[in-house]
Amino acid sequence: MVEPNKGPTFCQVVLDCTDARVLAEFYRRLLVWNYRPGDEPPSAGAGDERGEDWLVLRNPAGGVQIAFQRVDRLPEASWPDPAPVPQQLHLDLTVDSVEELDAQHARVLELGGRLLLDRSDDPDEPLRVYADPAGHPFCVFVV
Repeated sequence: MVEPNKGPTFCQVVLDCTDARVLAEFYRRLLVWNYRPGDEPPSAGAGDERGEDWLVLRNPAGGVQIAFQRVDRLPEASWPDPAPVPQQLHLDLTVDSVEELDAQHARVLELGGRLLLDRSDDPDEPLRVYADPAGHPFCVFVV
């Protein structure tokens, strides 16, 4: 019997991309998460059959995962301009201080992210908005 006030469990967010391995590697390194067993990159020179379609990253602390699904074509979100391609979804990532926000800024850029908006000097909610290598917007802000 189904409990009347119980919904399904939130498992993961899935990001479409034209190269699942590239996007998964960006988030793996940024978040310091792990591949689901079997989704790790292949050894040098070996084919990447798993990376051609679907990959999953798991949070070592548990909870929600991120999956990457390859698609043939993906128009990049035009945020902050809602036309012609709205963002439809973005990820929110948090840090504990403005100093950490600045340190993560350097990491995001080093890993291939692109700065879209800088509000790091906002006294109420310091944040930066980036595009990942596939063009998905994501925020890093201080909590």
